[in-house]
Amino acid sequence: MTARSVTTNQDDIYKNLEAVVRKYAATTFLRPVADHTREAFERVCELVSNSGELVLDSGCGTGESTLHLARKFKDVPVIGIDKSAVRLTKAGNSRQLELSTGGSCEVPPNAFWIRAELLDFWRLALEKVNVGEWKILHHALYYPNPWPKESEATRRFHLHPIFPTLLQLSPVTELRTNWDIYAREFAEAAHVAGEALSLKLDVELSAFNPENSETAFERKYQTAGQELYRVVVKSIK
Repeated sequence: MTARSVTTNQDDIYKNLEAVVRKYAATTFLRPVADHTREAFERVCELVSNSGELVLDSGCGTGESTLHLARKFKDVPVIGIDKSAVRLTKAGNSRQLELSTGGSCEVPPNAFWIRAELLDFWRLALEKVNVGEWKILHHALYYPNPWPKESEATRRFHLHPIFPTLLQLSPVTELRTNWDIYAREFAEAAHVAGEALSLKLDVELSAFNPENSETAFERKYQTAGQELYRVVVKSIK
């Protein structure tokens, strides 16, 4: 199946981006945490070693990206998170293992998948980070829903009240997308929120062409000849 390019009525970044990001930088997101997410979070707490180090693969879908990340970060648990139980049933299947290694292989012992609401999980995780119990070495956000209509803009992570929490979870946050406006918005929102929150951040936006696709989306977009974009946000000490 050919991957469709993003269809949108926006021709540039969201016009009210700075005002929206600054508003949420000055507020606290207080939605009650879903019970199933709290239970999932407790399971992750059991997986995290005494060092408190881990990697998050947020919105992992069917979990292929979690396999790649687990092989990159061999000594820490890599947690793939998605809200869809159906998608997660496909995590670590034989087809994924073949695609992610070039041959058959076992699921890395440090790869785990949980069903949870991202916004709730992130808030619980930040509590652990803030008290020094967790260190999230890398936070992957690969191909989130772009919500391409301008009327949907505030559903995008970087224009949502959760964005300040997202930025503070890890010293390295990596976003991937096939929509240039989304990438540019995310980068600009990181600059604005960093200033508003007094965070020292290095934000790098680039087009990229991965040698080996790490998600089904990435593979589909590459096959269709679409440009891919990456935003890496790093904390500066």
